[in-house]
Amino acid sequence: MDTRRLGDLTVSAIGLGCMGMSEFYGPTDEQESIATIHRALELGVTLLDTADMYGPFINEELVGRAIRGRRDQVVLATKCGIVRDATNKTLRGLNGRPDYIKEACDGSLRRLGVDHVDLYQLHRVDPATPIEESVGAMADLVRAGKTRCIGLSEASAATLRRAHKVHALASVQTEYSLWTRDPEDDVLGTCRELDIGFLAYSPLGRGFLTGQIKKFEDLAPEDYRRFSPRFQGDNFAKNVALVGRVEEIARAKGCTPSQLALAWLLAQAPFIVPIPGTKRRRYLEENVGAVGVRLSRDDLARIDEIAPKGAAAGMRYPESMMPFVNA
Repeated sequence: MDTRRLGDLTVSAIGLGCMGMSEFYGPTDEQESIATIHRALELGVTLLDTADMYGPFINEELVGRAIRGRRDQVVLATKCGIVRDATNKTLRGLNGRPDYIKEACDGSLRRLGVDHVDLYQLHRVDPATPIEESVGAMADLVRAGKTRCIGLSEASAATLRRAHKVHALASVQTEYSLWTRDPEDDVLGTCRELDIGFLAYSPLGRGFLTGQIKKFEDLAPEDYRRFSPRFQGDNFAKNVALVGRVEEIARAKGCTPSQLALAWLLAQAPFIVPIPGTKRRRYLEENVGAVGVRLSRDDLARIDEIAPKGAAAGMRYPESMMPFVNA
């Protein structure tokens, strides 16, 4: 497995997002999820990404069980800042206050069963708390030895600059894929300038770019994507057509659409690390195969032609959730 840098961290070129192992994307299977994490480590995937709000809380516990006795093989990343009710799972809001961040970190360490994480991230920027205060608290966690590095998620270029002045950021985690190219506006340029790594979450368009989703009914009744604008109505049909064009290029390259989409991300910049989420070993193995796909300039030009910025139909989140994105 190739490696890349996130600040002072050396990580696998492709990481593993663990969210779907606990909720959001249909039925879960803890045994298969843990086997998937173990297989990832066997294949050289070192970066595991979780968060306290996944479940909530139970995803960190699952990851903790999976890495028990294997901590030295893992670059462990988790997040805080999105507050959900543990009983009914409703969203309560954002919290970036220093006292909350420190308390949340202690909770994550306890659930993960470790004395420190490698990357602690603010999941969303709290508009009610100056980012300088939030990052100051995260810097205190570094000094206390509870995390090696810190990062933000879904933060604007301006916010990154303000935060980076308080303490060096190892990464920013933002949605980035062939159908979500917003980071190209200014965030990627800021990362390049400030030497901040970039974690690309949902690099497969929440599964759409795999080519496995052909109709709305393919989604389980409890699947979060049923409420996503890009999976609904006319947007769904338009996005299926876009994936069809990606599939054509993938066939010509002798790879899967997923591998093409991940290889495209890896080719954009050396500081980009995709973290595709999966809860099954067979998809994990397919995703890891993307590191062997080499795209020529002509390949990249053709991909840009069929999937330019703004090609996907519909907003990437329901309108009610867009205020949580720090634009």
